[in-house]
Amino acid sequence: MLTHLRVMGSMLRLAFTGLVTNKLRSSLTMLGIAVGVFSVIGVMTIISAMRSSIESGLSVLGSSSFQITKSPAISFTTPRLHSYFANRRNITYAQAARFKQLLGADALVGLQITRGGARASRGEHRTNPNLELIGADENFAPAANYEIAAGRNLDPSDVEFGRPVCVIGDDVVKRLFANEEPIGQQVRVAGQNYTVIGTFAPKNSSFGRSQDNKVITPVTRWLQIYGQTQRTMNINVQAPNQSVFEATQDHAIGAMRIVRGLAPEDPNDFEIYSNDSLIETFNNTARLVTIGAFVISAIALLASGVGVMNIMLVSVTERTREIGIRKSIGARSRSVLLQFLAEAVALSLVGGLGGVLLGVVAGNVVVAGVFKAQVMFPYAWAAAGIFVCGGIGVGFGLYPAWKAASLDPIEALRFE
Repeated sequence: MLTHLRVMGSMLRLAFTGLVTNKLRSSLTMLGIAVGVFSVIGVMTIISAMRSSIESGLSVLGSSSFQITKSPAISFTTPRLHSYFANRRNITYAQAARFKQLLGADALVGLQITRGGARASRGEHRTNPNLELIGADENFAPAANYEIAAGRNLDPSDVEFGRPVCVIGDDVVKRLFANEEPIGQQVRVAGQNYTVIGTFAPKNSSFGRSQDNKVITPVTRWLQIYGQTQRTMNINVQAPNQSVFEATQDHAIGAMRIVRGLAPEDPNDFEIYSNDSLIETFNNTARLVTIGAFVISAIALLASGVGVMNIMLVSVTERTREIGIRKSIGARSRSVLLQFLAEAVALSLVGGLGGVLLGVVAGNVVVAGVFKAQVMFPYAWAAAGIFVCGGIGVGFGLYPAWKAASLDPIEALRFE
């Protein structure tokens, strides 16, 4: 056993010595392998992080909730499709209010309209200018899974009379009130004064964005101040329970078609999505991206495999006399074959390891910048990448290794 380990250790040392001897040639070959592995590992790191972000973000919708919007929640579209969604009619407040009436007691319907890039202030305290100022009705919070931590939610009379009141998220509480009681205090948001009547309990981030950086005010007040030009309503719907979820969705689609004035033959000009539909949309897109990454990687690795074979054949030619000397003093053909095979595998594995590390780093840079998600390491894909690289080393290194092992020692010693 110890003898075999010593032989293996000796072969590995010789293999890496061969790589170091031809630095430039080895580096170029390893770079090709690294690029092939990098493309898959980088994409899979990003997809894993996106999936994690989406799954955690789905806490925004409960298991029996769905949302109706003008455009898709997740969209990987062509410019033409993007223009198609952008040119759809906005969902107006009148349409949303009528929809709420049509569903009646069959479901909990919450309305919202959002203005981004707002800033809240109180005395010397200010938030960053990335606040979401949301015009909502009394059902927004329960339909969107928000819980009241202190004070109260909006009530129907707040909406009816357009009162200048608001409910604020946990991030806003921390920035403006620190160690003070916010209920009953005045805040200024986007140039308007509001009285704080409640605060929301903290929520998880959704799709890389904080769900606590919000100020909710009556939708009627919001529309009086900002109007609805170039803005669309979103509608949150919560079914009574999971058993009637599909029936509630069907009812909602029918009601929405009525309020939008669609003829029976017209397609829906709105989107409806739930947890399951979001995951399905993402998985379909991720599948296409993964296939594309595999094709690119396969082409790069095939070219790199040819490069491995080429560099090993050159190495065999350059070291013909060395092979002849080794065989003349008793080295077996099997030992020579294993030595050159070990060099080919080492070349591939070092390139593969570099590709894995670069892919993970690059993928996480994108993840941190876009999704604000945690660092991801796709262990299964990394292991698969290393395994494939080892296979490339064996597959494309076998012929040069066999050629080296088949050399006649006398002819090899005569080689100039």
